[in-house]
Amino acid sequence: MSGSEVTFTQQGMWVTEQAAGGGTAYHMPLVVHLRGDLDTGALLAACAAVVDRHPALGGVVTEVGDELRLVPGAEVPVRRAAAFLADLPAGAPDFPDHGPGVREEILRAFDLEKGPLARFTLFETGPGRHLLLFVAHHLIFDGQSKDILVRDLAAFYNGEPPPPLPGIDHGRAERDRVAAVLPAAREFWKPRWRDPGETVVLGRVLRSRRAGEGRVLRFTLDPQVPSVPGLTRFEVLLAALHTRLLGYGNASVTTAVDLSTRPEQATGHIGLFVNELPVASTPSGRETFREFATALRAELREVYRFRQVPLSRALPRIRPHAALVPVSVSYRTRRVADPVFAGLDASVEWTVFNHGVRGALHLQCVDGPGGLEISLRHDPETVPDAAGVAEDLRLLLERATEDPDLPLHELLENEWVPSPR
Repeated sequence: MSGSEVTFTQQGMWVTEQAAGGGTAYHMPLVVHLRGDLDTGALLAACAAVVDRHPALGGVVTEVGDELRLVPGAEVPVRRAAAFLADLPAGAPDFPDHGPGVREEILRAFDLEKGPLARFTLFETGPGRHLLLFVAHHLIFDGQSKDILVRDLAAFYNGEPPPPLPGIDHGRAERDRVAAVLPAAREFWKPRWRDPGETVVLGRVLRSRRAGEGRVLRFTLDPQVPSVPGLTRFEVLLAALHTRLLGYGNASVTTAVDLSTRPEQATGHIGLFVNELPVASTPSGRETFREFATALRAELREVYRFRQVPLSRALPRIRPHAALVPVSVSYRTRRVADPVFAGLDASVEWTVFNHGVRGALHLQCVDGPGGLEISLRHDPETVPDAAGVAEDLRLLLERATEDPDLPLHELLENEWVPSPR
């Protein structure tokens, strides 16, 4: 029952949940569509095999003595839904849905004390059509874990079980890594961090750092749009977001960014290997987009040096919040095709909406073979015009990547028509 040590991120998330509750903002759903002659028994057995392979899926965070530990919880359910689920098209653009059965499973609360913190549900949606829904709490799961889960699930279904994974105690190993750089991290963050003030978006003041009910707007950028030589697509997107926030009237801009803390020995392991850190800028408007993005890239590289250290460890007086600042970004790159399920036509929805949001505005991005997919999750009360934000960002990205040597103040002018391509 002693289990393993939790990571600092798990500890912070657990404390936040206990203090204020996260609603569904920490629910991480994933949908696999399967078309063809599905071997239902083999798929459900594959789900159970994935749970056996990844102990984190069956864990809960609990107090043992005077510390938090990850211990086994209730059995992870792997079940076939009794009711037929009509294969309905997505719902309203700002509130997509797969029907009431899927929605109910996504919204269903987790028992953080007893578990389970993950569940599989298989729905039949038509002749030769099925939908597999997986939902996990963020305490035990992250974005990269989605790729690992689907890959392993396909391998077990195909009768090609992956080799055993070596055991790890990531919590203990993380504490050693953090201790080694903690003094330097404290010095680094001391002059950089200020409690977030107001962030203005389309004339509205954003202050929220809580978790609550949200809405979503999805859009995809063409694979060739966000590209500037010498910069990654993520760096270009982040620079464009900071520039857009400058245009909304923010002289100083701070956004939070989810950074992977996954060590090499955790490759192939499901779990929570993420740390949210702030990235700040003070764009003058006179520098070119290339100059600004390059400077922001340099700041990012500095932040990366301390990606293992949660801000609350470097600056212990910070109170726990669901989000560090009102506007945040998560960005994941996928360069491989979806895993193959033998004899089936399979497709995966990687950014299924959980009907919640941390903070006021969060951009969940998946950069894959089909382009850059952005799920813009927002508090509908403070950011009612998500479509306006998305269009402003899209136009700015298009203009910045067409001519990255334009000054920021020219990029933010309204009178611009894209040149023919």
